[in-house]
Parts: sequence; C-alpha cells; structure tokens
Amino acid sequence: MSKSMSLLSAFLCTFIWGTTFIAQDTGMDKIGPLTFNGTRFFIGFLSIIPFALIFEKKKITLEINKNKKLFYKLLFWTGLFLFLGTYAQQAALLYTDVANAAFFTIFYVPMVPIILFIFFSKSLHWSIWPSVLFCVIGVYLLSDFSNSTVRLGDSLVIICAFFWSLHIIFIGKFIKDFNLPLFFGALQALVVALLSIFFAISFETITVSNILNESTSIIYAGALSGGIAFTLQIYAQKNISAAPAAIIFSLEGVFAAIAAWIILDQILGLNNIIGCFLILAGVVLSQLAPIFKKNYI
Repeated sequence: MSKSMSLLSAFLCTFIWGTTFIAQDTGMDKIGPLTFNGTRFFIGFLSIIPFALIFEKKKITLEINKNKKLFYKLLFWTGLFLFLGTYAQQAALLYTDVANAAFFTIFYVPMVPIILFIFFSKSLHWSIWPSVLFCVIGVYLLSDFSNSTVRLGDSLVIICAFFWSLHIIFIGKFIKDFNLPLFFGALQALVVALLSIFFAISFETITVSNILNESTSIIYAGALSGGIAFTLQIYAQKNISAAPAAIIFSLEGVFAAIAAWIILDQILGLNNIIGCFLILAGVVLSQLAPIFKKNYI
C-alpha cells in the first residue's frame, strides 16, 4: 500500500470516528456504556470478518506462524487498550457533552509522541512538537472548552486518551510485523465485544428490547466505527508512523463539530472555525516537513 492510500485511509477513518460521536451520545438513552460497546463491537466484528476470510484467508496461517507468541500478545494488548479506551469514552458521555469529549479525546495527540520519546526512546522529527501545539490549541478553540465546567466525564476522557495513545502505538508495532489488517481488525473488535459483554453482565441490566431501540446508533457505531474505521486505522499506520498518525486522527474533533452542527444544529462560531484551521495546519505540517528533511520517526 502506498503512503497516499494510507493517508486516505487515515482521513476516512477519522471522518467515521468524528461522526460516530453523535451515535455514541444518542445510543445510550436506554442501555449502559458496556452494553452499547459490547453490541457495537460485535457488529463491527461481523462487518469485517467476511472480508477478512475472503481476501486474507490464504495468508492468515502463514502470517500468524511468523511469530505466534507476538501475534497473540499484540492482539491481547491492542484489544485491552481499545476496550479500556472506548469504555472510558463511552462512560464519559454520560457526564459530559460531545464537545468536551471530542476535546479531551484528542489529548492522545501529545500523549503519543511523549510516550514514544520517554518509554520507547524514539527520536522525533522537530515538526511533531509545533504540530501537537497547533492541534491542542485548535481543538481547545473548536470545543469551546473555556466555557464549560470540568466534570467527571472530562477526567474519564483523559483516561480514554491515554489508552487511545497506547492502542495507536501498538497498532504501529503490529503492522510492522504482520500483514493481516482485516483479520486483525476483526479479532480486536471481537476481543472488545467479549470483554464489554462480560462486564456488562456483571454491572448492567441487559434488555434485548432496549438494545433494539438503540439499533440505529449501534449499527452505525458498530459497522462503520467499530469495524471499518478501526481496520482503516491499521491500513493507515502501515505507511504512517504513530506520532504523525495521531495528529491526523485528531481531525475527528473537526468532523465531530461539523456533525454536531448538521445533525444537532450546533452552529460553529469564529473560535470553532479558527480551531479547525489550526488542526489542519498541524496535520499538514506533520506530513510535509519530513519530506524536506528525511528524518522520520
């Protein structure tokens, strides 16, 4: 896959993530966050596994046999980080609004290069740091966080961003060693679904009729976000390293704001528009600067 296709996958993935905030927010009127995530990611698994078996069936065994221990280790950690991240984000929406959730989720932008630098001794291209700054300021303006009250939900989304960062980093490690994006995307969705359902049985009341009432939100968040988008993330990170990828993924805040504007009639103000442009500037800088000086992460 070429870098241009990886970039296209990243932007499409980000668009789906951003618009899914609406479905995540409206899909918990009658069910809890664990039940929502369990059904959502099971739908995601079902939407991807047929394509994985069609297009990757011949190489599944071959790829896994390269290093079985590493494959299942990465599957465990990516599945766990994705479960913890999505649960924290979903639970946060019970206490905070979409704008705040979008802002704090984007904290994974500075977290990724910092984690890579501190714990994995990765050198960073100089463009990452101003790009991170542009993105953080941009999402701050985009979400109007300065006019909001810090609540429990905001703290949960910061925790979510930490697990998001680890998930992005470990997906980067997976794609370097294995070429099974569809199969791995389906399996990690299944891991999240099983963990979510297990804890939902213990801590929430599961009613089939209530799940069916939220079916539209669950199907959108499941098939598109839980299945397709997280698989596109794997394709995206095939040719984009973790820190620049995190910056591109920060565009989900822009798409979340636009979706809220169109669907929920939340009009973008001047600060919101400036925030969009700052995020775009950060994305462009992170991708173009290394071209002129070949010093990638």
